[in-house]
Amino acid sequence: MNNNTDKPQNIDSNKMPDENGFFGAYGGRFVPPMLEPIMKEIGDAYLEIKDSKEFKDELYYLQKHYTGRPSPIFHAKNLSDKIGGAQIYLKREDLNHTGAHKINHCLGEALLAKKMGKKKIIAETGAGQHGVALATAAALLGLECDIYMGEVDIAKEHPNVVRMNILGAKVIPATHGLKTLKEAVDAAFDAYVKDPINQLYAIGSVVGPHPFPMMVRDFQAVVGQEAKEQFTELTGKLPNNLVACVGGGSNAIGLFTEFLNDDDVNIIGVEPAGTSFKTGEHAATLTLGTPGTIHGFKCYLLQDENGEPAPVNTIASGLDYPGVGPQHSYLKDIKRVKYETINDKEAIAAFMELSREEGIIPALESAHAVAHAMKMAKDMPKDETILINLSGRGDKDIDFIVENYGKELGITIQ
Repeated sequence: MNNNTDKPQNIDSNKMPDENGFFGAYGGRFVPPMLEPIMKEIGDAYLEIKDSKEFKDELYYLQKHYTGRPSPIFHAKNLSDKIGGAQIYLKREDLNHTGAHKINHCLGEALLAKKMGKKKIIAETGAGQHGVALATAAALLGLECDIYMGEVDIAKEHPNVVRMNILGAKVIPATHGLKTLKEAVDAAFDAYVKDPINQLYAIGSVVGPHPFPMMVRDFQAVVGQEAKEQFTELTGKLPNNLVACVGGGSNAIGLFTEFLNDDDVNIIGVEPAGTSFKTGEHAATLTLGTPGTIHGFKCYLLQDENGEPAPVNTIASGLDYPGVGPQHSYLKDIKRVKYETINDKEAIAAFMELSREEGIIPALESAHAVAHAMKMAKDMPKDETILINLSGRGDKDIDFIVENYGKELGITIQ
C-alpha cells in the first residue's frame, strides 16, 4: 500500500501546469523580456498541434517504425532470485533507437520545430543521450543541430560525441565553471537568446521555462501509458512499486504520470548521492535542495551561501544538475512521490550486477534506479513487484568504467 496517505486523491496531469506554467509553487517562466513572446509562441504552437490528427499520426508512425515502440517489459528473474525478495521488472527504454528514453521527446520537439518553420534545433546534453537523440531527429527531419556539452562530459562520454558528429550535429564545448551539464545549459541558453527566431531550443528534460516541462512530460508519458497496459497483461495487476532515476527528471515523469492516481502504487525517484553529501560532491537536489530559480524556472535547487546554483558531482553525467523538474518538486511537496538517493559506489555495483545477472548493461543513470530497487527488493515478500524505468543503455559508459574502475571490478582488457 502507498504510505503517502495525506496526498491528494486526484492528480489531473491535464490541468498541470496552470496557464502560467506552474505546478503548485514551481515552474513558471522567468526569462528576459525579449524571450517572453517567443516562449508564448512555442507554447501556443504546441497546444495548437499536439492534439491534431496530422501531428499525432506522424509522431505515432515514427515512434512505432523508427524508435521501435512499444519498448518491452522484462522480468529480471535472475536478479530477483539472487536477491531473494520482490520481483524486479524493467521497462526497456534502453532498447529504443539511440539507446535511451530521450528519443521520445526529441522526435516531438523536432517535429514541432519543423512545423514552426525553424531552421535549427539546439540543446544541451550531459551524458550525451539527449544530444544523440536530437541529432538523430534533426538528421531525419532535415534540420541543423548544435549540441552544447561540458568539456568534462565530452571526455567522459566520448562514444556519444562521435555519434553526434557522425549524425551531422555540431558539438560545442562548454568551457566555463565545472564544465558539466549545468554549464552546457548556460551555453545553450546564451546561444538561443542570440537567435530565437530561426532556432528552437529543444530542452532535454522536464526543466526550463514554460512550456518545456509540460511538453517534455507529454512526449515522455508514452512510457507509463505502455507500461500500465503491459504490466497488467504480464502479471494481472499493477506494479506495487515504480522506480526511476531523477536528474532533471524526464524518464521518471514519463513513467510516473500514468500511475499518479493509482493509490496502491508506491512511486520512488532516485537521486545521485555522488561520493558524499558535502557540497559539490552530490546532485541530490530534492533531498538537500531548497526552492530557488535556475534557467528560467522555479524548483528545488542546490544553492550556495549566496543563493547561486551550487556545484554538483555524480558518476552519471545525465544526473549532474543542481535543479530538477518543477513537477517533481510539486510531487515531493504533496508527498505523492518519495525521493531517495544512491551513491556512486552503489550505482557501479548495480551496473555490474545487472550486466552479469541478466546480460543487460545499463546506463550509469539507470543504474541508480536499479541499485535502489535491489535494496528495496531484499526486504520485501516475493509476491511484491518493482518496475524500474531502465532509461538507457550503458554503451556510452563502458570506457569510463573500465578506465576508472576496471581493476577493482576485475575487468581486464587485453
